[in-house]
Amino acid sequence: MNNIITETNEKALVMQAADGSKEAFCRLYGIYKDKLYRYAFYRLGSPEDAEDAVSDCVLAAWTELRDLKNPQAFSSWIFRILHGCCAKRIKEEIRSREKLENSIRNYRNYSSSFEDPSLSVELSEALAQLSRQEQDVVLLSVIGGLNSNEISAVTGLTSGAARSKLSRSLAKMRIFLT
Repeated sequence: MNNIITETNEKALVMQAADGSKEAFCRLYGIYKDKLYRYAFYRLGSPEDAEDAVSDCVLAAWTELRDLKNPQAFSSWIFRILHGCCAKRIKEEIRSREKLENSIRNYRNYSSSFEDPSLSVELSEALAQLSRQEQDVVLLSVIGGLNSNEISAVTGLTSGAARSKLSRSLAKMRIFLT
């Protein structure tokens, strides 16, 4: 099969997909998937977040494709959708970090367990270096006192993945703190 898609062929695929052809849409996805992923990865900095953003983008593109007025604008149209998906994820990450920082700040205010305030700031900064999921696993283990089976039940990870993520996350924090 010839992997080179001409502008005319791409336009035909877009029109077929807009008419409901899943096969045509899958072919379009095949053409754009690597470019979409690379864009999302460089924008978000995380393979998991990039995959999620691309998935959200493709789902939105499939449901909104009938509204595309100019099939030749498919490329810019799908990247505009991806841009919005990435922006949404960034906003969610900012909100999540702000909540975490507020929680840590509140914990510091009400806890006497941190005798050295500079240690608390350093730990907060080290924790901020982690992804949201890594933060959750560390906090569930260290603050919540949960074991890997319990973390698994909360996060949806397997208990092996929870142990692995906890180990890697703590290693990242150690590197940051040294």
